[in-house]
Amino acid sequence: MGFFEKIKEGLKKTRDALFGRIDKMLKSFTKIDDELFEELEELLVMGDVGMYTAEKICDELRKRVKEEGITDPSEIRRLLEEVVTEMLAGGQELDISTKPSIILVIGVNGVGKTTTIGKLAAKFVREGKRVTMAAADTFRAAAIEQLQIWAERAGADLIKQNEGSDPAAVVFDAISSAKARGSDIIIADTAGRLHNKKNLMGELAKINRIIDRELPDSSKEVLLVLDATTGQNAVNQTKEFRTAAGITGIVLTKLDGTAKGGVVLAIKEELDVPVKYIGVGEQIDDLQPFVPEDFARALFADEAAIEEAAKAETAAKEETTAAETGSQPGEEEYRPATADIWAQIDAQAEAEKQALAEDEEAQRQRELEEAKAREEAEQERQRKREERKSRAKKRNWSTDTSAESNNTSEEDDDWLKAWREGK
Repeated sequence: MGFFEKIKEGLKKTRDALFGRIDKMLKSFTKIDDELFEELEELLVMGDVGMYTAEKICDELRKRVKEEGITDPSEIRRLLEEVVTEMLAGGQELDISTKPSIILVIGVNGVGKTTTIGKLAAKFVREGKRVTMAAADTFRAAAIEQLQIWAERAGADLIKQNEGSDPAAVVFDAISSAKARGSDIIIADTAGRLHNKKNLMGELAKINRIIDRELPDSSKEVLLVLDATTGQNAVNQTKEFRTAAGITGIVLTKLDGTAKGGVVLAIKEELDVPVKYIGVGEQIDDLQPFVPEDFARALFADEAAIEEAAKAETAAKEETTAAETGSQPGEEEYRPATADIWAQIDAQAEAEKQALAEDEEAQRQRELEEAKAREEAEQERQRKREERKSRAKKRNWSTDTSAESNNTSEEDDDWLKAWREGK
């Protein structure tokens, strides 16, 4: 599947929710007037574009409609695609021009930060670069072990310390190691941080001071990983992190699972922070560089234009593959060795997931069996207690000291003693 195909599929929920409503609204108008723009602005806000950005888009649309003398409401779709493309353009390229370059990855827990780091490392390694990963998330349980797995899969070096170590010290060691080994890129993981925790934000500032001191002339990217499903909350997180960490770009994950993809526009326009990568699936190659033209087309273009773009991409890919391998377009797609490796990794990950599910089910069954055994044991103990109680009443053990009444078992003796004491 090509890049545009991935974008199209990954943005399907957002497209259905946002463009579907806009398209239906445009078809209900026979002319372009203020009422049309008011409804369009409302739909954009509902699509998590944000009030400020929605107003700016509609102002620009009004201007272009007037300049081009457009009267057909259906033309608004084309203008909308153009305006969104221009708004998103600029700054999306990752700056890794020096050796080493450093990428500091930040974000709250649960947004897919560690997975993003692993996918980035894999991408760079496939491009022939040497990557050093810094396990500076020393607070979250198992974070270091997770990054270790990704480093092994990607073929990257990993610098780590014990859990609870100073994150800034880990970054310092990673920089020293990268210099000694000749690494091209350093990717530093950091603890998942709530943006309203000042002490944790201070730790980010400390890490940045280490980087500025040890790599003063190197390219530095500070990427904030955001969960697209949080919508406008992602904008709030970006505001706070930008103040503390000097964010240079956004990685927006889980776009394929939400209808709130319009938040990309709000982040870029309101905060002037470019989106550099987007996650449109769970596979290793589903973390893609952000291309504004493709994003806008996947959201706002009509189906015919989307299909045409997808076909053009497929044809271009086949030509490129044919040129690289000497095969003819249409022949079986060339897959480099690394693709086979990652296919095996994905299969292994799926197998591990299945094995984990089976282990969890087996554990659940064991717990149910143990609970049942405990219940049966308790019922048996209760039965015996009632049986002894019945014998006690029959023989009047509390007062009778005859030999027959004292002909009891050791278990009866223990119970009898407690019974006589009123327990």
